[in-house]
Amino acid sequence: MIRTHQLTRRFGALTAVDRLELEIPRGEVFGLVGPDGAGKTTTLRLLCGLLDPTEGEAWVAGHHVSREPDRVKDNIGYMAQRFGLYADLSVDENMDFYSDLYGVPQSERDRLMPELLHMTRMEPFRRRLAGRLSGGMKQKLALMCTLLHRPKVLLLDEPTNGVDPVSRRDFWLILRRLVSEGITLLLTTAYMDEAERCHRVGLMYGGRLIRCQTPAALREELASPTLEDAFVSLIRKASTEEA
Repeated sequence: MIRTHQLTRRFGALTAVDRLELEIPRGEVFGLVGPDGAGKTTTLRLLCGLLDPTEGEAWVAGHHVSREPDRVKDNIGYMAQRFGLYADLSVDENMDFYSDLYGVPQSERDRLMPELLHMTRMEPFRRRLAGRLSGGMKQKLALMCTLLHRPKVLLLDEPTNGVDPVSRRDFWLILRRLVSEGITLLLTTAYMDEAERCHRVGLMYGGRLIRCQTPAALREELASPTLEDAFVSLIRKASTEEA
């Protein structure tokens, strides 16, 4: 569902993404982790078509990102770190706005919106202004708006950053349900417990993907008791080699 070949993005002298080779099959939960400035967000923006690559290519849901941008956008849901919710609109009004934006027919939104509200347990808050929602509720609303056009691929940039533990747990229950229905999920995360929930994790450093394995395989390879220890070891090694 996601494939890149030598995908590269430079900003002047800075190489933010460096010859990225990545393949993610349908129904996989893939986590991108790495320190700030590693290239994670730039990677997502390249896959969405929000940035043009300096070199290389990418395909999402079977479509070439540069040559078929509209087909790619029809098949993805992208949730940035600061999703564009409208604070002075209610939950229902935000969902109606994004339905209009995606061109979702009225019959489809009448069927889908109640389903999403039930799945996220947001039914009691339909008339509450988005600006008055808790952090976890805002993330649920952002996810609902992202799902309104039934994307095949979800690209989530640190979707639970700053959200309380209970809301993070609920958010992941929703994501697991979506994956069980066939959606492919690529997310960036700063939480190691979330990285552990991914089928595979890719560690980025300096724009490069320096390791890509299952969490268990990474811990075993590096004889590390935790995934965080494994990542720290790999980053130290990469930093030493770079110096």
